[in-house]
Formats: sequence, C-alpha cells, structure tokens
Amino acid sequence: MPVPKGTSLDPERTRATLLASATGILYERGLDGVGVTELCRAVGASKETLYRHFGSKDGLVEAVLEERSDRVVHWLTDTVEAAGPDPSDQLAALFDALGDWYRQPGFRGCAIVNAATQRHVPPSRTVADRHLGRYRKLLTDIAQRSGARQPHRLGRQLLILLEGATVVADHHDPDGLAAEDAKQAALALLSAERV
Repeated sequence: MPVPKGTSLDPERTRATLLASATGILYERGLDGVGVTELCRAVGASKETLYRHFGSKDGLVEAVLEERSDRVVHWLTDTVEAAGPDPSDQLAALFDALGDWYRQPGFRGCAIVNAATQRHVPPSRTVADRHLGRYRKLLTDIAQRSGARQPHRLGRQLLILLEGATVVADHHDPDGLAAEDAKQAALALLSAERV
C-alpha cells in the first residue's frame, strides 16, 4: 500500500486494511475467482506487501477466514447472551439473527464453509473444522442449559439445522423462510430433548 512520503509505516493498520479489503473480494468471488496479482491490485498493495504480512495467498486466505470466524462466533455468542437466560429464547434469537444476515444484500452463504468446499484441504478445511466446532459448542451449551438428555447430540443436530439453513438461504430460498423454518425445527428439538 503506498504510503505518502514522510508518513510512518503502521504494519498493524496495513495488515488490517489488507484483511478487510481481501475479505470482501474473496467472499464475493471465491478463493479461486481472483489471482494474487488481481487481488493485490484490488486491495492496493504490492505482492511484496501481501507476502510480507501473510507469506502467501493461502496465508492471506487463512487470516481472512480466521478473522471472519472470530467475528461471526462473537456476534452469535453476544446474540445468545443478550437473549437472556432461557435456552429457548437464546436459540430463537440466534436463528432470528441468522435470518437478518440471510436477508442482507450480497449474502453468499458461510464464507468459511464455502472456502472449505472450494478447497477441501488446509488451511480452508482446518479453519472450517474449528469454526463448526465453535458453533457446535455454542449450540451444545444452549442444549446443556435446557437440561437436554443428550446435549452433545442435540448440539450436533442444531448445528446441522444452522448450516443447512445457511445453505438453503444461499441457494434455494425464494420466500426467505430458511431461518424461520430452521428456528421452528430447532425449538421443537430442544423441547423434545428436555428431561
């Protein structure tokens, strides 16, 4: 990134700017939809700058996916906590938040799962595995708070509903009901699993 003469370099700001710019481009076009030269031009950085901060395009992809996973998991965790102590309210709030996301312009599904689907190898696969594990923990915690007989199994079932709703919202949801349908199924499962 060109720095005006006399301006001090700020590596952290440069890295953050590269991440933010690359995140949008890679989400919109996919991992293989843009080469390093085009990516550098689009983010306003030289290849040298990109390689200095990330080592390679794969390093950039990993950093983008890790940052996005952190942001999304924190957002959903905050959503669950803000819903109060009732597990049903927490689960409903989570799916309502997802529904809001699904309706945003430019929604293209889960960037992390999309990346792992495009490249079923590390780093994409590794980040996706960690990301889904974090989702599953959040959902299993809700199941445990509800007194579910098999909270780990219920957490996995809720994860399947969450990810399934995201895929359906991206590819086959003309009425925009994927999140609401998944919420109703999740609440039914939660109710059926309570001791």
